[in-house]
Amino acid sequence: MEELKENNAPRDRAILVGLSSPRLDKKENADEESLEELGALVETAGGVSVGVVLQTLPSPNPHTFIGEGKVDEIRELVKSQEATMVIFDNDLSPSQMRVLSEEFGVQVLDRSGLILDIFAQRAKTKEGRLQVELAQYQYLLPRLIGMWTHLERQAGTSGKGPIGSKGPGETQLETDRRHIHRKIDKLKSDLEEVRRVRATQRDRRSKNEIPAVAIVGYTNAGKSTLLNALTGAGIPANNRLFDTLDTTTRLLTVSDTLDVVISDTVGFIRKLPHQLVEAFKATLEELEYADLLLHVIDISDPHWLEQAQIVDELIEELGAQQIPCLRVYNKSDLYFGDIRPHGEDSVNISAKTGEGIDELLARIDKLLDKGTRRVTIHLPYDKGGLLDMLYREAKVESVEYGETIDIVATCVPRVIGQVKDYIEGYREPKEDWEE
Repeated sequence: MEELKENNAPRDRAILVGLSSPRLDKKENADEESLEELGALVETAGGVSVGVVLQTLPSPNPHTFIGEGKVDEIRELVKSQEATMVIFDNDLSPSQMRVLSEEFGVQVLDRSGLILDIFAQRAKTKEGRLQVELAQYQYLLPRLIGMWTHLERQAGTSGKGPIGSKGPGETQLETDRRHIHRKIDKLKSDLEEVRRVRATQRDRRSKNEIPAVAIVGYTNAGKSTLLNALTGAGIPANNRLFDTLDTTTRLLTVSDTLDVVISDTVGFIRKLPHQLVEAFKATLEELEYADLLLHVIDISDPHWLEQAQIVDELIEELGAQQIPCLRVYNKSDLYFGDIRPHGEDSVNISAKTGEGIDELLARIDKLLDKGTRRVTIHLPYDKGGLLDMLYREAKVESVEYGETIDIVATCVPRVIGQVKDYIEGYREPKEDWEE
């Protein structure tokens, strides 16, 4: 029944509004392109845009943000299009939001509010949900006045409220504020706990010396499709912005001698609200511990250069710029330029058709080659203790008991050093200066 109800639910009909003004920071300004992206975000949230209004003003109106004339125009548009909400591409102050809501007679959201809503819909794991909740409360705090319709809850509207309540005003607001501050502190400590557990798991991984690869990229660049193509995993790859919110991790066998843990991360986006960047550091903290980043770029998008730059800036903000990074130009089958980008640190692929995937795996193998080798070891029986060590520290493929214990295993250099005397055909590796 639930599903049925969901499918038949009328979609929110949204009017998109943007303001461009020299008084606004460049990142804060709206233009046709950012409104187009806002439209895609509305689709992702499950709504549909039924009108777009872009206004240019010397400076924003402190009261209504947009000009009075535009307010009237949008009010008419809301009526004629039967819109259920108005969404601004710029961030609004709490009082502007309240005034505009009253003017239009429908809910008013800004870009941050919309992104938060999408994040809330998409969060799957405990950590993802905690992060979203934290960001929502931090977003709510300054917007308490005027946003919360239950301000009269405590005293009851009759004025004969419970003893000790001083009527609807400040008391309730203060209570709400304190309640939200308490929630925020609790969420922060829960997040710390989740991170601590994850750090322990990560320590365990690094002990096994399995390198970690993280896929990063602008939202909708094809990261999930690439992870699916590499690992055959069934992560839904939809043409929706922000489809992956939580870090999804898979084990990938790159070659005979290399296994990696590969993680897909949330898509980056321009004008990502500041409080969200903070809240999502946790999702992206995987990056700091990665041995290699795959920066996926949708080369069929005319704005791919700018999008790649936004991702580079965020990587830097997260302190991960020193990690080796391979630029993966995706959707090459849809690229119309003459010369594809090329170079030592880039590879052209199509995650959808599979073109270039083998070359990508070869590049990953080369970049992460830590001297791991597949070797055959003939252990004398009195050295049987080394077999335990191999089970712990290497990837043992087969063990046969004959005149000696014959083992085929993939070992890192440290382990090879411990059993080199028993490795078939072992030769000391030459130093770089030795020919």
